Amino acid sequence: MMPTRVLVVIPTYDERDNLATVVGRLHAAVPGADVLVVDDASPDGTGELADSLAATDPRIHVLHRPAKEGLGAAYLAGFAWGLARDYDALVEMDADGSHAPEQLPDLLAALADADVVLGSRWVPGGSVVDWPRRREVLSRGGNTYARVLLGLPLHDATGGYRVFRREVLEALELETVSSAGYCFQVDLARRAWQSGFRIVEVPIRFVERVSGVSKMNRAIVAEALWRVTVWGLRGGVRRRTAPRDRPSTSG
Repeated sequence: MMPTRVLVVIPTYDERDNLATVVGRLHAAVPGADVLVVDDASPDGTGELADSLAATDPRIHVLHRPAKEGLGAAYLAGFAWGLARDYDALVEMDADGSHAPEQLPDLLAALADADVVLGSRWVPGGSVVDWPRRREVLSRGGNTYARVLLGLPLHDATGGYRVFRREVLEALELETVSSAGYCFQVDLARRAWQSGFRIVEVPIRFVERVSGVSKMNRAIVAEALWRVTVWGLRGGVRRRTAPRDRPSTSG
C-alpha cells in the first residue's frame, strides 16, 4: 500500500538562507506532504523563520531543540514526533538544497515495492555536482568500507535522502541508537537490513550547497570510521530474519 500521510523531516542549524526555498520546492513537488523542521537553536534565526512559515501553512510544523546535538539526535526527535502523529512514511531531507525536492516523487513511488528507499549517489544514474575530488573519494571510500566490513549490500549507506515506512522505524529500537553524526545513516540502514526489511536504492543527483557552511568535519568522519569498524569486528550485518514480504501495492 502506498503511503497516504507523508512527513518530511528537515533538521536545521543555521539554514535561514535555504529553508524557505527548499520548503517551497518541496510543496511544489509533493503538495500533500507535511514538513517538520527540527531546529537546534540556530543562532542565525532559522527557528524563527520556520515559525513564520508554519504560521501561514498548516503543512509546516516546527520542533525546537535547546542545543546542537547532532544530525542523528535531530532525526530521532523528528521520527518520534511523526510516529506519535500516525504518519505512514517519514522522509529524511537536508535543508541546504543538496537533496532535490523534485526527486521525492521518485523515492515515494519506489516505496510501493520496498520498506526503505535510499536516494543513492553511487548507483547507475546517480551523480554528484560541484564536489571536490577529495569529498567524492571520501564518500565512495566510506561506502566501500561499510559495504565490505559490514557485508551490507548497499552502494550508498551514508546518504541522507531516504524514506522509511513507519513500520520500519517502529521496529528498529530507535531508543538504542546513539550514533550522532553521519554514521547515523549507516546505523539505520544496517538495522533495517538486519531486521529483514526490503531496501531499494533510487538514483539521485546530489548538488553541493550554494549558501551556508557544510556541517561535515573530522570529528564526524572519525565517529563514522570508529563505529563502522566496531560493528564490523562484532560480526558485520547478518539478517536476523528472512526478508520480509513486500508490501502490497493494492489498496
